Amino acid sequence: MKLTLRLDPKGLRRWHVALADRLARRPGTHVSIEWKPGGEAPPSAVGLLFMLERLIYGLPADDTWTAAPAELARFSAASGSADLVLDFTESVTNADTRDAARTWRITFDGVAGEVAALAALMHSRTPVVAISDAATGAVIVSGRPGTETAGILTLAYRDVLARTTMLITGALDRAASRVDATAPANPLDTITVARFAAKSLARAAARRLYSLCYNAPHWRVGWRFVEGADVIDLRAHPKTGWRDLPDDRRRFYADPFPIELDGRLLLFVEDFAHALGYGVISAVEFGGTGPVGVPRPVLDIGSHLSYPFVFEHRGAVWMVPESVATGTVDLYRAEMFPDRWVKEATLLAGIEASDATLLQHDGRWWMFATVRAGGAFSDALHIWSAPDLLGPWRAHRGNPVLVDIATARPGGRIVRRNGKLIRPFQDCTDGYGAALGLAEIARLDDAGFAQRVETILRPGPQWPGRRLHTLNRAGRLECIDGSATARRF
Repeated sequence: MKLTLRLDPKGLRRWHVALADRLARRPGTHVSIEWKPGGEAPPSAVGLLFMLERLIYGLPADDTWTAAPAELARFSAASGSADLVLDFTESVTNADTRDAARTWRITFDGVAGEVAALAALMHSRTPVVAISDAATGAVIVSGRPGTETAGILTLAYRDVLARTTMLITGALDRAASRVDATAPANPLDTITVARFAAKSLARAAARRLYSLCYNAPHWRVGWRFVEGADVIDLRAHPKTGWRDLPDDRRRFYADPFPIELDGRLLLFVEDFAHALGYGVISAVEFGGTGPVGVPRPVLDIGSHLSYPFVFEHRGAVWMVPESVATGTVDLYRAEMFPDRWVKEATLLAGIEASDATLLQHDGRWWMFATVRAGGAFSDALHIWSAPDLLGPWRAHRGNPVLVDIATARPGGRIVRRNGKLIRPFQDCTDGYGAALGLAEIARLDDAGFAQRVETILRPGPQWPGRRLHTLNRAGRLECIDGSATARRF
């Protein structure tokens, strides 16, 4: 495949070089460069802001914004007709779209060039990234990237570009990920940059002051015994509210997964000790009036574990905890339930996958998780399938099936209800775990995935706080979790 990148020489950035390198590594792909001057130049204050952030936050030398024309010298100039042109400029004309080459436009909020992406970030949101056919205007793939570092432009910009690269490679692999979202491009000028810098510094100071007084982050688990309809039926918090699972402020509990087995109700949670600095998996049994004692550790591998997806299958109890730190998705089996677990298999390796959620459907196993791949943790949904729990697990040909910070990241077990598959997800638009959503899975097969968002559930009078990001139920026990505050003294 002859692939041409159409670039503005005055807007060349190191991320273009990284993209060209990545595309050139695709089997049978020859990458060349075509230069087309034009487009909007960002204010010089943007470069100064990147330098300031490197000093304040101790960031390494920038690998995205820096101009690097010499590094593209190894790619030949475009000659002859390309099979595909990736256009990063505003220079597409009718002549460009009538020749033999196909041309795809890469835009941020409908505008070519990274100025629109920077403007969106400085207006406290991420842009909608779209790749469209220049001849017809038809969108091939689109996504709404996320970032965990919205207040630091260098890192947020990196996250957006990493997800842009994922969308480009997905489009080349015939992925069809799209989001139903549009946003007008924001203006970008020196005043906007100065305001963002001032707010960023103020936020950094506030975070520092908060961390001196409080353990952060600090989560809490809410529980209740269901009498009648549950949250999936109600599409709302129960009027009776939730009871907190107590903690000692030196640790927090999160990601609640209850399970009912042989008449016993147990709750598995991420147990994060602030002094230890990583999470383990703990469990507590529930009696007729609530928890019996406090959660006790049942799985500690020496690095962070969370999201203990626990389930029963063929007479055994299994768990797939999140283990991003190891770069694997591992399956554990209860050797002595609930206190002793053995690693049975590594289902996926060499991957930073968050909140792996399994489902048996149409005679197969399916796994949902968000994959970081150099960007944010919560915005790129990938799916795998297997004929058996132990595998082999095969990536969906449409991965990423969804790039959307608002609806991608799993938020609990997928539930069958009234003939539907209801998928809880985390809405991280306003920050990690800010809200909980429910979507019906409208399509799940080898050729595609689709979902319809039905409910967004936020904190409120029945669940005070600022965050809500997990929903699970087993038997009578229904659980959620959200943020809390815990003073250091």
